Amino acid sequence: MTKIGIIVGSTRPGRNAEAVARWVYEVAAQRTDAEFEIVDLLDYKLPVLDEAYPATMGNYSQPHTRAWAEKIASLDGFVIVTGEYNRSVPGALKNAIDFIYAEWNNKAVGFVGYGSVGGARAVEHLRGIAGEMQMADVRSQVALSLFTDFENFTTFKPADVQRDTLVTTLDQVVAWAKALAPLRAA
Repeated sequence: MTKIGIIVGSTRPGRNAEAVARWVYEVAAQRTDAEFEIVDLLDYKLPVLDEAYPATMGNYSQPHTRAWAEKIASLDGFVIVTGEYNRSVPGALKNAIDFIYAEWNNKAVGFVGYGSVGGARAVEHLRGIAGEMQMADVRSQVALSLFTDFENFTTFKPADVQRDTLVTTLDQVVAWAKALAPLRAA
C-alpha cells in the first residue's frame, strides 16, 4: 500500500499547522488508495543542522538524523503543511528537509499552505527545494487564508471549497507516488 506522510511543518508554540494537518488527515483517512499518517516535526527534536557531511553523502552520524531519515524513507509521498513565515518557509521545516537527501528522492509531494496570502510564497519556495531534493511536486495546492479559513487567525475553520481542493491535491500526490514507485525500487 502506498504510504503518504502529512508533515506538520512548524514547531512554533500555538502553531496553526497542527490543526490543519489533522484536517488533512481526517479527509485523507477516508480514502482507500493509500495509507496516511501525520509526521510532526516536534516528535523528532531536530536541532539546527548538526551533521558534519552533506546530506547527499548519506553519512548520518547523529541518532536524531537517523531516526528522521528512517521515517522519511518509509514513506512514498508527502503532503507538507506549511505556514508562511516572513514570505518563506518556516525555519524548522527547511532545517528538517536539509538534514537528509536520498530519503526524499523520487517521491511525490503536495502542499497545504496557510497565511495572509494562503501560504503561496512559502509553497513556491518549497517547490524549488523539492526539485533539488528530486521530489515531484504536484500542481494542485491548498491555499488557506488566515482571514477566511481561521477565526481570529487561530481557530481553523476552513471554507467548504477547501476540501475539494484538498481532495484534488491528495488525488495527485497518490497518483504520482504510485507512478514513481519503479524509480524508488531501482
